[in-house]
Amino acid sequence: MADAITRVGLTAKRGLTEASGVLANLATWLAQRGVEPIFEEDTARLADLTSVRRVSRDDLPRSCDLLVVLGGDGTLIGMADRIAAAGADVPILGVNYGSLGFLTEITLPELHGALEDTLAGRAALDTRTMLATQTMRDETLFAEHVVLNDMVITKGALSRIIEISVAVDNAPVTSVRADGLIVASPTGSTAYNLAAGGPIVHPAVDAMVLTPIAPHTLSNRPIVIPGSCNVHVRPVMNERDEVFVTFDGQLGFPLRPNDRLTVCRAPRPLRIVRSTKRTYFDVLRQKLKWGGAPGAP
Repeated sequence: MADAITRVGLTAKRGLTEASGVLANLATWLAQRGVEPIFEEDTARLADLTSVRRVSRDDLPRSCDLLVVLGGDGTLIGMADRIAAAGADVPILGVNYGSLGFLTEITLPELHGALEDTLAGRAALDTRTMLATQTMRDETLFAEHVVLNDMVITKGALSRIIEISVAVDNAPVTSVRADGLIVASPTGSTAYNLAAGGPIVHPAVDAMVLTPIAPHTLSNRPIVIPGSCNVHVRPVMNERDEVFVTFDGQLGFPLRPNDRLTVCRAPRPLRIVRSTKRTYFDVLRQKLKWGGAPGAP
């Protein structure tokens, strides 16, 4: 990391009371090193800190040089999407308080060492592709989102199977009859995509994954495409159908007939501080309960 870090933003999962003492300690630890701690408002209340600088969750990415997130992957994803929405390029350090931790891989005992390395410019950063989405309604731009994991189209709880037309760079690919469709980044390949039977894609691979959810035809299989592609998705539906789109599982809305969605690589990736204690494959083995690698010590 070339730029000096003088402001560190701190945010935690809402209601994570067990992190309150850690947050208070971090405020002191950073101040002793000449670094200003900047707290997200709810996080400052969680830590019962009144004399620190506070900003909103949406403004935090524009107010700091490094973001420290305490929580699970969902908390980190929520901040990643806010970083993109703010047009910021702030790296993010995730501390695992969750159950999986594919992204928040730094453990609590590793926190101070990881911060020391980051402040000193020794930290390794992973660059993670994000996806930019557009929803067109009545030939007008209806919504735009940038996501770290995925865009997912699904049927309503009581709806029948739905049909989704898919094209890549304006070349028709397929018409999927299924419970839904996932368009995932490599980072998102270990999220809903994995549960739906899609492949794991290493985050360094420039790719996107298209994965049907419970397809009606078993020949509809997940497909990996180049990350430079534009994916065009159109639900084939009538007024009675219930079809929804969600973005990173954080936001979403019901779709209407003739809505069209486009997904492509976002112009700016996310930078994540990587643990020096384990590799990506170590994380996979730990989180997915795989056996040790053949020949591993």
